[in-house]
Amino acid sequence: MNIEKAVLAVITTNPSKVNGGAPIFICESKQEMETFAANLEAITDGIVHSLSEELYIIVKH
Repeated sequence: MNIEKAVLAVITTNPSKVNGGAPIFICESKQEMETFAANLEAITDGIVHSLSEELYIIVKH
């Protein structure tokens, strides 16, 4: 299976900012969010994009 052009995951410290669609990972701190993002980026072979201080997405281009 080869996935292209999709949001693979959402990582946040503020769950009120996100809803449905992709897997959502809720973290307790910015440091935890950065660790999750780095690990998921490597696991999914995606790219992390910061949408705000409390919201990252991992996408496949």
